[in-house]
Amino acid sequence: MNINAKEVVVLVGSGQIGQAIARRVGAGRHIVLADLKQEHADQAAKVLEDTGFETSTLAADISSRQSILQLIGHAKQFGAIKYLIDAAGVSPSQAPVEQILKVDLYGTAVLLEEFGKVIAAGGSGIIISSQSGHRLGALTPEENEQLATTPTEALLDLPFLKEITDTLKAYQYSKRCNVLRVMYEATRWGHRGATVNSISPGIIITPLANDELHGPRGEGYRKMLSLCPAGRAGSPDEVGDLAEFLMSHKGRFISGSDFLIDGGTTASYWFGDLQYLKETH
Repeated sequence: MNINAKEVVVLVGSGQIGQAIARRVGAGRHIVLADLKQEHADQAAKVLEDTGFETSTLAADISSRQSILQLIGHAKQFGAIKYLIDAAGVSPSQAPVEQILKVDLYGTAVLLEEFGKVIAAGGSGIIISSQSGHRLGALTPEENEQLATTPTEALLDLPFLKEITDTLKAYQYSKRCNVLRVMYEATRWGHRGATVNSISPGIIITPLANDELHGPRGEGYRKMLSLCPAGRAGSPDEVGDLAEFLMSHKGRFISGSDFLIDGGTTASYWFGDLQYLKETH
């Protein structure tokens, strides 16, 4: 028995959004930062440690079940796993279809499944999805059920996923699957007295987003932001505030839900000034 055991927060994907959430729920707890690149996890840990948080780091690949199990084993050394924050993923402008589906769709499903077996009573999970999943048209009831309930090792063999050739479409399906998978797994997490929800952010200002805003497609992104109801991009802290509420005692009656936080961009995409994006998105 570890007499120094603490409640554990596991952050997968050590970018700005994940850090913002970890800062809000990590005080007095041990934060495990996992990232595909060890140096990224170490850099984020240094920032948190310099402001009083206790951390450890691990390189982890969520497209590998074995890597996820190793992460869980590492986290359990420090105490009971109270919170999971999944902010990992790849970009449709930087990764091929196969990698997007393997990481964002399959990897997230495995995380939900495996952490659902060990999450502590009173615990909570947050999956960072994307507004992009809300731009995918309606699926059939059969497709929804298949994305939600198909055993994880058979997910990538679904015929309609194997037909995807476009990276944006792969990303949209992955994010829709995240939301459906959260609904499915919420019933299992509930058996352990824990909640799990997803958050679907719009454009949030991070170093990567800044690169996009000032890159080849930056003009289009800036136009989109100017026409959305909020008239701006969001900040990691705004996502963190929402996650903090959902993971706190105030959010205990909320589970299996998705929260769109995009300044009204999706509303405008379907019914407002951003309908022109339907031709390309």
